[in-house]
Amino acid sequence: MQNGAKIEYDYSIVKAFTFATILFGIIGMTIGVVLAFQLAFPSLNNLAGEYGTFSRLRPLHTNGVAFGFTLSGIFASWYYIGQRVLKVSLKESPFLMGVAKLHFWLYFITILLAVVTLFMGITTSKEYAELEWPLDILVVVWWVLYGVSIFGLIGIRRERTLYISIWYFIAGFIAVAMLYLFNNMEVPTKLYSGYGSWIHSVSMYSGTNDALVQWWYGHNAVGFVFTVPIIAMIYYFLPKESGQNVYSYKLSILAFWGLLFVYLWAGGHHLIYSTVPDWMQTMGSVMSVVLILPSWGSAINMLLTMKGEWQQLQTNTLIKFMVLASTFYMLSTIEGPIQSIKSVNAIAHFTDWIPGHVHDGVLGWVVFMIMAALFHMAPRIYGREIYSKSLMETQFWLQTTGIVLYFTSMWIAGITQGMMWRAYDEYGSLVYSFIDTVTVLQPYYTIRAVGGLMYLIGFFMFAYNMYKTATAGRVLDKEPANATPVAA
Repeated sequence: MQNGAKIEYDYSIVKAFTFATILFGIIGMTIGVVLAFQLAFPSLNNLAGEYGTFSRLRPLHTNGVAFGFTLSGIFASWYYIGQRVLKVSLKESPFLMGVAKLHFWLYFITILLAVVTLFMGITTSKEYAELEWPLDILVVVWWVLYGVSIFGLIGIRRERTLYISIWYFIAGFIAVAMLYLFNNMEVPTKLYSGYGSWIHSVSMYSGTNDALVQWWYGHNAVGFVFTVPIIAMIYYFLPKESGQNVYSYKLSILAFWGLLFVYLWAGGHHLIYSTVPDWMQTMGSVMSVVLILPSWGSAINMLLTMKGEWQQLQTNTLIKFMVLASTFYMLSTIEGPIQSIKSVNAIAHFTDWIPGHVHDGVLGWVVFMIMAALFHMAPRIYGREIYSKSLMETQFWLQTTGIVLYFTSMWIAGITQGMMWRAYDEYGSLVYSFIDTVTVLQPYYTIRAVGGLMYLIGFFMFAYNMYKTATAGRVLDKEPANATPVAA
């Protein structure tokens, strides 16, 4: 390509992952709403035999949202951001284009196989690591391809400076590779014992060691899938959408190294009051509290990026999505450390306050940011303006209300549970039976289910708006420089 010529970015892979994001989002979130109503009304567990029970559907929900929806959104954003920030097109490298296509198809096939196997009850039963070893190998292959695309594009870049978003994408890739490989070390049962299935496996760790490795992985899967790549996205999309420079590049670097060093040590807070050594539990608690600093460093940096431009909240719905995403990130990353303090954990652990914490982070931070990213990319990859602003606004307020109903009901339910479980009479006997707590919580479970349903309806609005944008939005004469064009 000649110097000074305009780079023609290739968005074919971005479009493919955008489709996957919406598809797996619908599947994962629909199952989530079904599960919420099952908890409120247990008879709904009987609708489809073994295939409709809570225990069979829950891994489908968690994997569908975490590794179907979220990873698809991350990959779509990478193939968009990577080309533009590094000033290079996938078209220029047939090898990297081939890698990207193989990455998409192997990933898509893996997620579909995950849905089938989990429906069938084929699972390792390890949280966020339920897939059996044949699928684990597939995951490793396409994760390596993802890494090749990252370092390949960096290798042929025209822009010499690596913008902070690229740092976060690199960190996410390296950390997840390490975490996934170590936690998923397993041996086929047939090979290990001579009995059972070749597909089923047993972990190479046992007992306390298995718990330690699992929650080192489990907590950091949240850190390096739900956090680090999403920060990479907001560091690109918020300044781009608002036309503002990042408030402090120095703060972004400090927050980056702080997050990477501290996050990896915080997983022990999942194992407080267990057989894990006490010093490791304490380290998990301490590191979780320290984690507030780099987490809030990133979030405050994003909010201060809007300094002097807050009026954009009145006119630009995408700015609303991203600012609220940053706010929910701050809320979630103060709530988690509070829950990891030992005295608080004694009440919070095993209660519904925990899913309340997880979901204000996932629904408010992760999903809002991914939807905002896809909305921003849509006019640029399809060459059309967003189909409907009124639909975006309705979606925003409906989903925000849904999140508030969800996490407030779960906060109240969780703290109520914890206090009831710890209530003793003058003879040292428990005041309440387990079923007493279940009965008390039923109204809160219903509120949570209604909040989840509102959020799901909002996501369908998002999917419809994206579909109409791609097929019927007004054709743009040129690519927008900043604010995303939206039809009234």
